[in-house]
This record gives sequence, C-alpha cells and structure tokens, in this order.
Amino acid sequence: MFGVEQWDPAETIAPNWNVAPTSPVYAVLDRPPKGQHRPVRQLRVLRWGLIPSWARSPETAVKMINARADTVHEKPAYRQPFASRRCLLPVDGYYEWQTAPAGPDRPPRQPYFVSRADGSPLALAGLYEFWRDRTLPADHPQAWRVTCTVVTTEAEPMLAPIHERMPLFLDPGSFDAWLDPGLDDPEALRALLVPPPPGALTVHPVGAAVGSIRNNGPELVRELTEDDRTTLF
Repeated sequence: MFGVEQWDPAETIAPNWNVAPTSPVYAVLDRPPKGQHRPVRQLRVLRWGLIPSWARSPETAVKMINARADTVHEKPAYRQPFASRRCLLPVDGYYEWQTAPAGPDRPPRQPYFVSRADGSPLALAGLYEFWRDRTLPADHPQAWRVTCTVVTTEAEPMLAPIHERMPLFLDPGSFDAWLDPGLDDPEALRALLVPPPPGALTVHPVGAAVGSIRNNGPELVRELTEDDRTTLF
C-alpha cells in the first residue's frame, strides 16, 4: 500500500493499542540515503510529539502531537517540516473522546474507536523533525531525536458530535506528492490536505479502560455493547 523500499529490522516496535504522546510510532517517509540523490521510501520509527529544531528542551513534544491543516504552513514549529519533511503515519484506527453530561447509564466522557469502514489502515498525514540534544556528545546514540506530529482537520459530519476535529488521512493517490521532499510549493501542498469524502470511516464506542496507558491490548478496541453498559453502570 505504501510502497516501502527500505526498512531496518532493528527499528521494530511491538503492537500498541493505546499510543500516548512521546510513544514510538511507525512513519513512512521519502529520504535520499547518503551519497544518493533519489529519495528512497523508508519505514522508520519516530516519536509522537514534534520537537522543533530550535527548541531548547524536548518537553514541547507533549504539546505538539497535532498540527492544524489550516495553519500548518505558517506556524513557526511546523512551517519548515511542512515544506520538506512530511510523512505518513499508518494506523489501524484512533480513539476519540466525547464529553457529555453524566447520567445513570453513561459516563461523563465516552471513548470511541474510529477506523476505515473497509478495514484497511488509515494513512494519517504527518510532519517530522530532527532535534539535537546539546546535553549529549555528538556520537551519543540519543544525541538526535526524530519526532512527528499528526495533521488534523475539521471532523466529518458523522464524527462532529463526538469531536470537532479529526486526524487528516490521505488516499493512495496523494501519497507520492505528500511524501516528495522536492515538492515545496505551499499552495500545492495545502491542496493535498483535503480529506476523502465522508463515508470512509466507521466508529463504535469502547470501554473506559483505554483512558489509562497502563492498559494495552486488542480488547481495548472491542465495541462496547449494551450488556457491557449494564454491567459497568
């Protein structure tokens, strides 16, 4: 689906059903290897939560997990990554929380799992950046950190009652242009940030266990049934 040409088996992460900010995530990106001019499509492991190259501390990562599609081209933290360091973040789905008045048969915040209706992965539009940790020597394995953020857009009508925004996912026809590091025209890039028409997604409620990062397993994405609600509430 993503046409990956290069992957380092050492960069392997375990399945994660409850990804939190600063967690490692897979990213697909195009970069020219040393000594070559042709970009090669790679599967890399990045950290979720972008650290701008000019940041003094990595603590900004937890605040920069999302970048708004309407301002990503002009915000100082995202402007340069948007111009030349774009990636795709493949995921099976994501969680969204709906805040509603609490009642006897519902919690104050209900989590939902959102995925593609056809069962294929979502290719989230993302940006990545390199950050140099000046507290470490240049040859230290952790001297450089590569982090990423997810581009978001207005939620489609089905999701709007749950949350007003959603991750922006791309269809395969936009992959090559989005990943092309040679494409730096802001208007051409912004034209790619158009989510597929409504109808591609499906959503179902899940249990509150996903609210704790200590919980991690496939049971977190199981649809919450009426029997579950009766037992829980």
